[in-house]
Amino acid sequence: MPASEAKPRSVLVMRLSALGDVAMAIPVLYPVCRANPGTRFVMLTKKWPSSMFHDRPDNLMVVGCDYKTDYKGVMGLVRLARDLRRQYGIDAVADLHNVLRTRVMGLCFKLHGIAVARLDKQRSRRRALVNHESTDPVTPTVERYRWVFTRLGLEAPADFTRLYDGKEVPSSPMVPVKEPGQRWVAVSPFSAHDGKVYPLPLMERVVSLLSQRENYCIFLMGGGKEEKIALREMARANRNVISMAEVKHGFVDEYALLAHCDLMLTMDSANMHLASLMGVKTVTIWGATAPQCGFQGYGQTGAHDIQLDMDCRPCSIYGERECKFGDYRCLAKIAPELVAERVFATIEAE
Repeated sequence: MPASEAKPRSVLVMRLSALGDVAMAIPVLYPVCRANPGTRFVMLTKKWPSSMFHDRPDNLMVVGCDYKTDYKGVMGLVRLARDLRRQYGIDAVADLHNVLRTRVMGLCFKLHGIAVARLDKQRSRRRALVNHESTDPVTPTVERYRWVFTRLGLEAPADFTRLYDGKEVPSSPMVPVKEPGQRWVAVSPFSAHDGKVYPLPLMERVVSLLSQRENYCIFLMGGGKEEKIALREMARANRNVISMAEVKHGFVDEYALLAHCDLMLTMDSANMHLASLMGVKTVTIWGATAPQCGFQGYGQTGAHDIQLDMDCRPCSIYGERECKFGDYRCLAKIAPELVAERVFATIEAE
């Protein structure tokens, strides 16, 4: 049988969380969809990340599911697998998550003779890296996502450029007019874990240094209540600094802003991946984690990133471990002046 005829007709793609991991699926999934036009792809994720999939191919459907309420427990997952199989005629499954929930659902599909390919998490390599038994890096997440699709017999080219490439980016009332000669810098100071957060007082100093450049406009990114308060004070204390947390916005608004930004200063966080989706260069501050953990932003070379050469890092794949010294010195010892100069140098080198 020719390879084209052997391809699945309807593929369920599962990546439930976290936000950054879902974002990293886009530069893999979109080219897969375009390279396999005779196949329908059904992306299953949580409801909030489901609104991230803009400018998507025609053969991609996105299903946002609240599995903690609508499909609670093991039997709920069994029902969810059944509903998806019946509604979309699923005949192959690409599990980009490989956690208990997706494995339970995968088993349900396998019992119906449906092929399931799972993400290789390279756990042994991860353990060796953070325990400093080896310096071998974890294969980048996007590459391991791509392997999942190829195991299903699908073409998975590595040709993603950016969202809206060659198209007009949707406008947003949140985004002001960029004046000629202005440099826009998005700053994302937060992350889910302390091991990935540059100390706020130091970031405040960085923002102050950036705002002193006459032609620079700084946009602060964040969403939580405490983040909103912190960013509000940072914006009030400096000229040409705007907190985007003050106005409720969605991914399309963030994409519209990033389309005009010259650079994003970020942590190892979801915003690093959103910037990468829009082809925006990033300066990433790494602490407990490191690019070797496999989460470098798509298309980012890391040439402008900031990280200290310390025997204790990386100490965690996700940044959730507490610092054994109690002070997160891998972040606290990075001088704000170094960060600001790296931003200036990266932008001005263009």
